[in-house]
Formats: sequence, C-alpha cells, structure tokens
Amino acid sequence: MKTLTLFSLAALSIGLVGSSTAAVVGYINVATPAGQKVLLGNQLHTTNDTLVTVIPVAPPGANFFKYDGTFHTYTFDDVDLAWTGDTSLAVGEGGFFVSPVNTTITFVGTVLQGRLTNTLPIGVKAIRTSMVPQSGRISADLQLPAEAGDNLYQYRGTYSTFTFDDVDLAWVPTEPTNRVGEAFFYLKAATGVSNLWIRNFTVQ
Repeated sequence: MKTLTLFSLAALSIGLVGSSTAAVVGYINVATPAGQKVLLGNQLHTTNDTLVTVIPVAPPGANFFKYDGTFHTYTFDDVDLAWTGDTSLAVGEGGFFVSPVNTTITFVGTVLQGRLTNTLPIGVKAIRTSMVPQSGRISADLQLPAEAGDNLYQYRGTYSTFTFDDVDLAWVPTEPTNRVGEAFFYLKAATGVSNLWIRNFTVQ
C-alpha cells in the first residue's frame, strides 16, 4: 500500500484516507479563525472541482472570494445552508475564505499524479497553489519556474511581496514558501515566457 507523507504545520495538516496502486485519497485540514481571511488553495481532486463540491459545508454566513481580475463573492446562506453560487476551484486554484466563527475547512480528494500542469498567466495576477499537497520553497522544492520580474504575494494576515530579481535571478528578500492548503497571488512579468508550472509527481 502506498503511503502519503503526513504534514503537521501550524493550523494545517494532511493525511491519508486510503490508497491503492492507482490512486491515493487524502485530506487536508485548514484552521480558519473567526473573522480572518485565509487564502485557501485546493490541492486534492474531487469528481467536480468547484466550490460547491470542494467545500460542501461551511458555517452559515461564511464567504468565499474568487478572483479573475475582480473578486466574486459566494456566501454560505444561513437559510438554505448552501452556497449562493458556484465557481471553479480546480486543483492548483484558490481563493479567500472568511468565516464568522472559528472553523476547520477539510479538503478531501485524490492526490493527482503524473505530469501536472498549472498555468501562470503572463502579465495578469492569478491565485495559484501547488498542485501537489506539499509544503516547501516555491521554486527550489515545488519547481515553480520563476523568471526575472515575477512577483509572488503571500497573505498570512497581511501581504508579503517577493520578487524574482533580474540581476541575481533569485527571490528577494527570501524565497517564499507555500504551505499545504495555502494559495498565493502570482504576477508573472510581462516579459515572461515560462507560463507553465509543471510537476512530474508520483506518490512513493
């Protein structure tokens, strides 16, 4: 039986539900404090990777904000106990989640394997996350193809900006990390050409 590495971070965890030689099913827990925005990233595949299926249950009054150049708001209605709409939440995508009460969002799904491709739009901000549920340095560990002038914006209560320097060809002030279940804003430089974030991944 294949096993999946168990990550235990502050407010984040991932574990194995079951596995076979063909697929590995896992879960990711992300703690969300009351009234605080958390930039969530989907890293597990479901039968239909949309908000309604990826986060089927949330506290009444919770909001999810999806960005496609502008923010679109989806509310977990306190009467129908359902989202007021639906939107794509594919593996590698994300959005802001805010709950009126302390809660834990649990992602459940299949760990994608093989050649995984996530698009990084050139010259346009997009919310992205690793398609593999791993924590690590964004380029050195997670293999994001950074180019001169790229910017990554991390949100952990406040924004932090990281730039891929065009002289040293390194992240400054430091190389950012991506946590399990976390997303970030990415702005690829208009001069960029490497707009595909490709991982070849197999659960060992």
